[in-house]
Amino acid sequence: MTDAYYITAADLAAKGFENTPDELMSHKHMIYSSPATLDFNSPGAKGFGVKRAGLAIPGSVMLLVAPGCCGRNTALLNELGYNERFFYLLLDDTDIVTGRHLTKIPKACREVCESLDYTPTAVMICITCVDALLGTDMERVCRKCEDETGVPTVPAYMYALTREKRLPPMAGVRKSVYSLLKPQKRISNECNILGYFSHVHDDSELYDLLHSAGIKKVRELSRCSTIDEYHELSRANFNLVINAEARYAAQDMEKRLGIPFIELTRMYRLDKIRNQYRLLGQALGAEFDDEKYYDKAKTAVDNFISKHGKISAAVGECVNADSFELALALTEYGIKVSEIYGTVGERNFVFIKKLAQVSPDTRIFSNLSPTMLNYERKTDIDVAIGVDAGYYHPDLPCAQFNTEEQPFGYEGVERLLAELDEALAKEEKK
Repeated sequence: MTDAYYITAADLAAKGFENTPDELMSHKHMIYSSPATLDFNSPGAKGFGVKRAGLAIPGSVMLLVAPGCCGRNTALLNELGYNERFFYLLLDDTDIVTGRHLTKIPKACREVCESLDYTPTAVMICITCVDALLGTDMERVCRKCEDETGVPTVPAYMYALTREKRLPPMAGVRKSVYSLLKPQKRISNECNILGYFSHVHDDSELYDLLHSAGIKKVRELSRCSTIDEYHELSRANFNLVINAEARYAAQDMEKRLGIPFIELTRMYRLDKIRNQYRLLGQALGAEFDDEKYYDKAKTAVDNFISKHGKISAAVGECVNADSFELALALTEYGIKVSEIYGTVGERNFVFIKKLAQVSPDTRIFSNLSPTMLNYERKTDIDVAIGVDAGYYHPDLPCAQFNTEEQPFGYEGVERLLAELDEALAKEEKK
């Protein structure tokens, strides 16, 4: 039996990103879709996969064009109240071989719209790897659908095959959900936050800091309850991108709507958070006073370390963080990170190189490696962080830190430590 593959942070950093072992590159081997990875592996799976994300436009409906095997997991979203917004055009073998389903899509859109007692604001056409392989021109298909129904129609590409390409599914669908916005007069004291399909926690200091810079209205797609509120997004003076997967959408909005964007990174190292806010303030012509937020988060870190001492953690990637940046932050705070289960990319390799300096023996695993079928814990671990880490260590306390509302900045650090403290406290009571 082959043990689960891992490589230490020091060894991986020494190899360099260009020499990342094949075992950590999902396109170099078969993919293990364990219960630990279902939240993020498939672009159509649970959470905000392509299908749910595509319905972020208020009042929209979705037509899923796919063989039955691709559509089956949509039932998972019925529990979240989306069942009346999903419709299906199931493909048979002849459709797939001949492409005849392309002539059926406009008619299916018309049937969907006529079946409703209201006019949807948009129809999202969700297609799968079948049409990726066929090379379907979905923009053209959507135009025909719009001619047929009079309802704006937008493609949503659920192409798992493009997950590691230049435009992965979750980046593409972010562009799609903003594509119906039309140019209008921009308002100097309004901005949008782009990044996730749920909003930033209400108590994040990000809102206060933006308001202190004269921003009166901060808009987010998930807070839009009507199509009119959705269209107000195009009034923003600038977009604040807090997730790199929204960069493509921001670039498109800059080109079409003339809205420039500023990009931030979600981080958990206090000094980096402070520096990023300083740079944001400079970009906005303001000087942010974040002292009280910094001090509060620093106190939370000090209190946690004082209370729990030198604990050891396993960090997963089903978590509201980049698992490598989070591991680096925890290590710098005094928490030992024994193992990380994450996807190595060029963007986060800089964190791996820094981690190699402070925690060279940290073991890095890939959730998608088939060898994870044989995973066994062989290091000392006191707590798991992330849904996937909790799956591998069901006997350990676990802080899932995976809520839909998004932590950001100093508030995110406090929220993480509070969840860790709660998980450890429950274990102590057993």
